[in-house]
Amino acid sequence: MRFIGREKELTVLQENYERQNGFVVLYGRRRVGKTTLIDEFIRDKDALYFFATEESERQNMQSFASVLADFTGQSYLKSAAFSNWDALFTIFANTRPEEKKILVIDEFQNLTQANPAFASVFQRVWDTILSKYQIMVILCGSYIRMMTEETLSYTSPLYGRRTAQIRLKPLSFSELRRHYHEKSFDELMKFYAVTGGVPKYLEFFDNADDIFENIERHILNTNGYLYEEPVFLLDHEVKEPVNYFSILRAVAAGNRKLADLAGVLEKKSNALSPYLRVLEDLDIIERRVPVTEKSPEKSRRGLYFISDSFLQFWFLFVYPNRHELERGKTAGVLEKIRTEFIPRYLSFVYEEVCRGMFWELCDENAVPFSPVKVGSFWDKAVEVDVAAVDAEGKLFFGECKYHSGNKPVDMRVLESLRDKTLSAGFAENEVIFGLFSDSGFTDDVKAEAKKRGVVLIHQDKNLQ
Repeated sequence: MRFIGREKELTVLQENYERQNGFVVLYGRRRVGKTTLIDEFIRDKDALYFFATEESERQNMQSFASVLADFTGQSYLKSAAFSNWDALFTIFANTRPEEKKILVIDEFQNLTQANPAFASVFQRVWDTILSKYQIMVILCGSYIRMMTEETLSYTSPLYGRRTAQIRLKPLSFSELRRHYHEKSFDELMKFYAVTGGVPKYLEFFDNADDIFENIERHILNTNGYLYEEPVFLLDHEVKEPVNYFSILRAVAAGNRKLADLAGVLEKKSNALSPYLRVLEDLDIIERRVPVTEKSPEKSRRGLYFISDSFLQFWFLFVYPNRHELERGKTAGVLEKIRTEFIPRYLSFVYEEVCRGMFWELCDENAVPFSPVKVGSFWDKAVEVDVAAVDAEGKLFFGECKYHSGNKPVDMRVLESLRDKTLSAGFAENEVIFGLFSDSGFTDDVKAEAKKRGVVLIHQDKNLQ
């Protein structure tokens, strides 16, 4: 695949490269594209890239010496014996000492696993050796909790050394839209909804097959690349993964309140909270509150959502049906997915895409609104798909309708949005209305929207 997006991240890396000494911590889940981002950044720069393995510290030291031999042109280093890291990093620092260099240590957490004191070792190396030269360091890792503890937390020896941190997330829909010009909006929505924008997953789906053929081959097939991917994701991050899997299955099925989760899982709410906090730290689950809440952290209206659409898909369609898939009975599962894909799954992913669209349209001044928060709104009576609030408290309410290109939004949707607004206790003149549709709008909706100042957004940020 060609390199896609990541403009903001490349800008951060370049800004730190231009410093006398940059120290960047780059972390994120497996397959999200960390190494690809690093390769893109260093391809025209003088850089030493080292991948730390799950071997002993001595073996990693020898591997580093081999990479250092190629970097310095001193082949004898490959057979030399080193007993400490200081000598190796000193050789690196003294190589082309007047020139700017980059040191990349990928999967940094493997070194701290091999030697729990390695963060202290590297802190000393940075303070006494590397920081004395024009050197930029990039520490990269896949295990989010471990990277946070070893490089970012207040208790880490490396605390205070970093000049930037990048928590790399999957590619956004907009980034994919700018790259995949040949795909229709509907094709790309399905493509994005299943892969979640994770670059490695995109590689497997980047072909001429339709989405359901890809799902069958790569996700439902017990030998497929993504069949057990969530198992691998959680394996190194958590203890007792069975509890986390039970929570994720329950959330995927629509149990979003803490009380509902406790009821389904037959556990007390306070017993679930530590698990939910871990999943939030890992960016797997997010707690959302209505955008109108003044104190989100204290709100009792919080709901839990799986924040990654691939994981939502897997826990909704794969995990509950593994007993069938293990027996090779994929046809029935695939047919269920075909039937439920748009109403039960894709329409909700589309809502998230619409929230991203709205942020971007506001940033581009295409919509006369300056949000400080974009999300959703709900109370006991109503739910609004896209909601935003500006600094003065002005509201935007929007409804999203995904019909796979065959049903324009009609007046009933606009009037329903108006009724929801009134039911929620807001006056009509307090709210800017918006409609999002992949299938366009009827003529009477367009006429009414023009008269009442309703924002109409068709497909990917096309205003009508």
